[in-house]
Amino acid sequence: MTDMSSIPSPPSPWPTSPDAAAAAPTQPNALVDFQPVPRRGRHDGWTVARQRIFIAALADSGSVTHAAAQAGKSTVSAYQLRLARNAESFAAAWQAALDQGVRRLEDIAMERAIHGVEVPVYSYGKLVGTQRVYNDRLLMFLLRCRAPDRFTPLSPAHASHKALTPDPNSGPGSPAAIAAVERVRQEIRRRRALAGN
Repeated sequence: MTDMSSIPSPPSPWPTSPDAAAAAPTQPNALVDFQPVPRRGRHDGWTVARQRIFIAALADSGSVTHAAAQAGKSTVSAYQLRLARNAESFAAAWQAALDQGVRRLEDIAMERAIHGVEVPVYSYGKLVGTQRVYNDRLLMFLLRCRAPDRFTPLSPAHASHKALTPDPNSGPGSPAAIAAVERVRQEIRRRRALAGN
């Protein structure tokens, strides 16, 4: 199994501190245009800047734990904020950020499926090189997800192959096959009996 941390992530366009959030240029993005949850003015609470950092980090990583850490808050308090009164816009931005994070993970998975990953090769405890490893199961999974009409067994594209797929009720151990064998055996016995007379 390959370590996910070995894949370099592109630099994030999102700020990583409350001060950077205030200085960041406004982007015309649904993730940035959400209405922050109104909170009392605590310097260590869920300020507007921290909420924006959280949503930005969530969109970048797809991880609530990572996003909360980026905002300097706990995961539990992030979930509590999402359930707070007047948090509908924040909750919608949260979902949009998760969707964007999942798309990013899909892109990473596709990259790995196509180009493989470099894994270290050791001999007698010493690193002697690397080799590129491809994951065919990951490739098939992505093909089935991205083109289900062509790569899932129940798709119309596979209907033409259905005739080639044996019916489990007509296999060698099925009742119909056993009955057919018994009919042949009886016919052989009948012919032997006729030949013996």
